[in-house]
Amino acid sequence: MSRRAVIAGNWKMHGTVSETRSLLRGLRARLAARALDLEVVVAPPYTALGAAAEELSGSPIEVAAQNVHWESKGAFTGEISAAMLLEAGCRWAIVGHSERRQLFGETDANVNRRARAALEAGLHPIVCVGETFAERQANRTMDVVRRQARAALLDLGAADIQTLCIAYEPVWAIGTGRTATPDQAEEVHAELRRLVAEVAGTQTAERLRILYGGSVKPDNIDSLMAEPDIDGALVGSASLEVESFARIVEFQL
Repeated sequence: MSRRAVIAGNWKMHGTVSETRSLLRGLRARLAARALDLEVVVAPPYTALGAAAEELSGSPIEVAAQNVHWESKGAFTGEISAAMLLEAGCRWAIVGHSERRQLFGETDANVNRRARAALEAGLHPIVCVGETFAERQANRTMDVVRRQARAALLDLGAADIQTLCIAYEPVWAIGTGRTATPDQAEEVHAELRRLVAEVAGTQTAERLRILYGGSVKPDNIDSLMAEPDIDGALVGSASLEVESFARIVEFQL
């Protein structure tokens, strides 16, 4: 089954409002001549989401948040709800990124709650999973990603699972310059697809988009996207420059 690719740029804590507008104007102009046959998503910081949505109005490029809370409102200082994100112009939300797990105590259970809240509001979650270097060295990669993915998909139906994306991001490859080889990434992606088939059936697994993240660059995107179970990329630093992100969007098979 042919799955429509997704290329998403996670800007992390980069980009003032003026910087966001400048980058997106450049990206929009750079991609204007191309009829996009894939989904392109950018995830600026919260403070720039509205400006991003304005700059991308009428464009096929969509806006994501870097996180979302599971409650609709309340005494949750520093959090942001799905309704707030929708009003700001978001259509996607990243949940469970390894930096949230490693630095801010995100748990498997909370990732599931965030994903469910996003889905209930009409956002498309990008659910991140991935092992640390120590876990890979201990030959625990599959155990870790299966546990994280199974927990994230808990109580979700087939329609919900087909709406979201899973992003495999080996922690040891994020921001390090080290990238999983295409074979390493494909092995994990195939295992994740097998898990989803166990949880929600073969048809759902075949329709699910599974992205790779972890030092994705213009010089490795083509080989990664050539793998049968890699359906796109969650891009970090390379999404902060127009030319590098555009080249990733324009991957060649």
